[in-house]
Amino acid sequence: QVQLVESGGGLVQAGGSLRLSCTASGGTFSDYSMGWFRQAPGKEREFVAAITSGGASMGHADSVTGRFTISRDNAKNTLYLQMNNLKPEDTAVYYCAADPRGGLRITGTHYTYWGQGTQVAVSS
Repeated sequence: QVQLVESGGGLVQAGGSLRLSCTASGGTFSDYSMGWFRQAPGKEREFVAAITSGGASMGHADSVTGRFTISRDNAKNTLYLQMNNLKPEDTAVYYCAADPRGGLRITGTHYTYWGQGTQVAVSS
């Protein structure tokens, strides 16, 4: 059983930056593909970014490409999401998720383990 805890959210002005972290415990972090998802009020959960277990491959949603970067440090059991040039439409609860089957997954149903989320609010 893997436990995931997100941190790093907060309130930031448009154009600002935040770095989200997701720390894993209870499993072998380096075995899991990881992803970031977000859910804004009244909207469905959407894919943000994903990275394979070793970090060799990654993918980002079109809406964040060029602004957000996913990365991981397997020695620290931690996943990151660097978010630059934030926009008000990035306001959401951000969740990290783990997939023990590997591969680059953009669909939330493929992920087995989820964190509780961290709130990101971007003011205009």
